Amino acid sequence: MKTYKVNKVDDNDMDINGKGDHPLWEKAMLLKDFSSPWHHESVENIEFRALYDSENLYVSYKVKDDSLHIDRSDNSKKSVDNSDRVELFLRSDHHLDPYYCLEMDPLARVQDFIARPNRQFDFKWDWPKDGISLKSQITPTYFCVELALSLKSLIQFELIQPDGSIEAGIYRAKYNQQPNGLFEPTWITWVDPQTDRPDFHIASSFGKLQLEEY
Repeated sequence: MKTYKVNKVDDNDMDINGKGDHPLWEKAMLLKDFSSPWHHESVENIEFRALYDSENLYVSYKVKDDSLHIDRSDNSKKSVDNSDRVELFLRSDHHLDPYYCLEMDPLARVQDFIARPNRQFDFKWDWPKDGISLKSQITPTYFCVELALSLKSLIQFELIQPDGSIEAGIYRAKYNQQPNGLFEPTWITWVDPQTDRPDFHIASSFGKLQLEEY
């Protein structure tokens, strides 16, 4: 299983602003190992970083993109589903019963839902509001999304294993306009699930975030 080491920082030193420019991000490992196993085109640069302290897990995505597609119809979860976005799925074990999905767009909107095997999705479910913070920034050449999840909520959902690991899927959806004028997603992932068709809702698409010194 692919593993990303999440370094620990001192309490009260870390904060998110959506820009990915906090000095402590320099202490995080840089993950750029992303691909689209089902498409031939090259993947634009994606930078993933994560840190944690005694209160929160912090995640940063910086994605090169100068042609964003964002559905601004409203702020519903459906609009997020039709937009360029980054995604983080978290599970307690390989049975995926349940697992938790966070799909975040460049406007810091989130489609959060709980899921179970065979694509059973509950979109009425929300991550506890006091356990999540999300901020973002859009520039002419890239966008950044920063996420903070409380360890309290991760423990509540039994997502932190006794050894300090969190099993996670890290993904990206990039919408491209087709000759017919419609926009279709290219699916990008950290872990190749070895499927014939794009599918992140499968045990083989997950890797591991290892909390150092947990």
